[in-house]
Amino acid sequence: MQRTNLNDLVAFLTVARESSFTRAAAKLGVSQSTLSHTIRDLETRLGIRLLTRTTRSVSPTAAGERLLDTVGPRLEEVDAELRLLSDLRSKPSGTIRITSTDYATDTILWPKVMPLLRRYRDIKVEIINDYGLTDIVAQRYDAGVRSGEQVAKGMIAVRIAPDMSMAVVGAPSYFKTRPEPTHPRDLVHHNCINLRLPTHGGLYAWEFEKRNRELRVRVDGQITFNGTPQILGAALSGFGLAYIPEDLAAPHVARKQLERVLEDWCPPYSGYHLYYPSRRQPSAAFALLVDALRYRA
Repeated sequence: MQRTNLNDLVAFLTVARESSFTRAAAKLGVSQSTLSHTIRDLETRLGIRLLTRTTRSVSPTAAGERLLDTVGPRLEEVDAELRLLSDLRSKPSGTIRITSTDYATDTILWPKVMPLLRRYRDIKVEIINDYGLTDIVAQRYDAGVRSGEQVAKGMIAVRIAPDMSMAVVGAPSYFKTRPEPTHPRDLVHHNCINLRLPTHGGLYAWEFEKRNRELRVRVDGQITFNGTPQILGAALSGFGLAYIPEDLAAPHVARKQLERVLEDWCPPYSGYHLYYPSRRQPSAAFALLVDALRYRA
């Protein structure tokens, strides 16, 4: 695509977002008549109307909305990369705020962030553990860490870990007086260690799948935590069954401190991703963080 075509697309995106030729012309530093002529030429070349014009307002047509939603973020990414090249000439610095979960922080974020901070002393990272599906824009986070299925639409998602599985585990002492569950429904007869989610104050429903059949089981028990390390500790103490990431349970299963059950009901699912708004202008520090966290198989 020729550069003039890219300029025309930028002109269209500006008018569509400003809903005004006057404001868009001022933002682009061109005359209103020149901008209007540019949009007409673009519509003529494409053979379709992109904007609906009235005496009071300007709004995108259905075709314009599609162009705005698909091409807009891509042009912004190109612009962001060009800005990044300029930023890299200076020393990376600044504070990056991330919302995550304690498990992802301990096993993925901190091990990869630590070398970055040692190399770049002017970069600061703030990690807040929260199991709620935080609105990172409203809460002013630069990025969030969640499994692939939980990433909100419209966000840029970068894989930072392989696919993972959950595991239902209990201590051998727990099973001395209780039979092992053979079906997720059997969990209602067990003392299960719950996780409370802060989003709505509810308890997390344990998720299972087998032969494309999905089940969500709301378990009950004497103790509830809002963090994975505490749940693991309670399970190791024989207090009940826990639903935790497989690789967190694996060392304890290998040492026979825990026994795994319902393994055939816990298939792999999309691993952790770092996500952030598509319109975010990444700084040099943020770009370095993304590169450090990126999963490389």
